[in-house]
Amino acid sequence: MKKAKLREKAELLRILGHPVRLRILEELSKGTKCVSDIQDLLGVPQSNISQHLLLLRRYQLIDYTEDGVLRCYFIAKAELVRDLFEFLRKDYPVARGTEVSHYKQRRAAGKSP
Repeated sequence: MKKAKLREKAELLRILGHPVRLRILEELSKGTKCVSDIQDLLGVPQSNISQHLLLLRRYQLIDYTEDGVLRCYFIAKAELVRDLFEFLRKDYPVARGTEVSHYKQRRAAGKSP
């Protein structure tokens, strides 16, 4: 894969890699929601929700419609979000920092993991 494409993919993963943004995408995958709905569902301050929505919209993962003063958001890239959650449903083992350190220490001591 070319460097530019890898950078683009890495940036997408960075955007998707925040728990609040993942929760927003999860809720929007169930249907269109207004900011106040998302705030109530996630229990996160409105200003925080708005910043995450702005970022997701900037990367064209979501979009919105306006109904008077209400902005209601929806998934713009349904296939990408569907694939993302399919990937996340799989149970891949993840090494955490302490586990990695433990592994390195055992290797350095000449012991098998």
